[in-house]
Amino acid sequence: MADYLIRGRVHKYGNNINTDIISPAQYMEMSNEVMAAHAMEGIDPDFGKKVKPGDIVVAGANFGSGSSRETAPMALKYAGVGAVVADFFARIFYRNAINIGLPVLESKAVEKINDGDELEINPLTGEIKNLTQNTTYQCSVLPDHIMELIKAGGLVKLLEKKIG
Repeated sequence: MADYLIRGRVHKYGNNINTDIISPAQYMEMSNEVMAAHAMEGIDPDFGKKVKPGDIVVAGANFGSGSSRETAPMALKYAGVGAVVADFFARIFYRNAINIGLPVLESKAVEKINDGDELEINPLTGEIKNLTQNTTYQCSVLPDHIMELIKAGGLVKLLEKKIG
């Protein structure tokens, strides 16, 4: 499978960023655009205005804890987030993100990454290049079958493509 690079500016957060922070409950049943405009509002009220397509959310431990709502990764994806890198993820958030085609990568190097840094990530090799700091870190590798799902735009789109 050819290289798949994710490049964007970092929006950095701490530990235990739960699904209520990522996707506030009052916007859950609204359109994807409205959800995206309010993503991360509980911790960063301006996130929806400052995030650009391809930007990368970097966080500490236990990202996506809380409820199993699929709207949390959806809000990030529709806001334009290209990937989320965290020390580790709540398992349900992790699987929901993969299912909708949002790359999620685990790395112990998140404490070395600063808000506003420019990163380039290769999820096939597990390499994170911090272009701002001229440093390189390791992250988890996404296997080919997961990358196929991400490139297709998520599980539903992949199945539609395969079934016709």
